[in-house]
Amino acid sequence: MERNNQFKGVDKINKKFLWLGLVAISIIIFITGCCAPILPAIGLATVEEIDFLTLESFPVQIFVIASGYLPDPCTEIYQNSQEREGNTFFITIKTYRSPGFYIQVLAPFEEVIPLYVYGLLAGTYTVEVNGVQGTFDLEIDNILSL
Repeated sequence: MERNNQFKGVDKINKKFLWLGLVAISIIIFITGCCAPILPAIGLATVEEIDFLTLESFPVQIFVIASGYLPDPCTEIYQNSQEREGNTFFITIKTYRSPGFYIQVLAPFEEVIPLYVYGLLAGTYTVEVNGVQGTFDLEIDNILSL
């Protein structure tokens, strides 16, 4: 009988350690699952449509109007970059999301981007903004002659 009482104390200690271990594991899982959105994130804006605005001036000025949505109201347009290869412009709109927890509601955006068109020859040009394409025409060479 005395031996059973001795093991009952050990069983109680083992149960306490088991519960303590389970609580510690649960806390670790909770913390690692919740810390993921705490890091800042840089991504690409989701562009749904592009349009062109041409100013009636010489040399001609052309702007791309890109519209789409951001994943939440706290994500903002961070930077846009522009490259040209031949008759195709490639524009990348990057986003920045600061650390923290935010409501997951889509936020629309519209970004007006000036195209670097001075010095281009007359012709048809393609513009791609984050995968969405459109074209515009230059009727005459876009360069001042002296």
